[in-house]
Amino acid sequence: MLNILVVDDSLALRIKMKNFLEKLGHTIVGEAENGEEAIKLYKMLSPDLITMDISMPIMNGIDSLKKII
Repeated sequence: MLNILVVDDSLALRIKMKNFLEKLGHTIVGEAENGEEAIKLYKMLSPDLITMDISMPIMNGIDSLKKII
């Protein structure tokens, strides 16, 4: 299965996403609450997949995705 990084500024949504993906057999390797954290964790963890919220404080999902790519 996939190693996944979950990125969302809402703790409740991160928990729901994490639980859903783990029930499908995936591994959550990290969680971030903004785009800057997502970039740092992506570099450290090299996940197979990132779930990314678009609207977040500090750095939004679109800008962080551009830096990750």
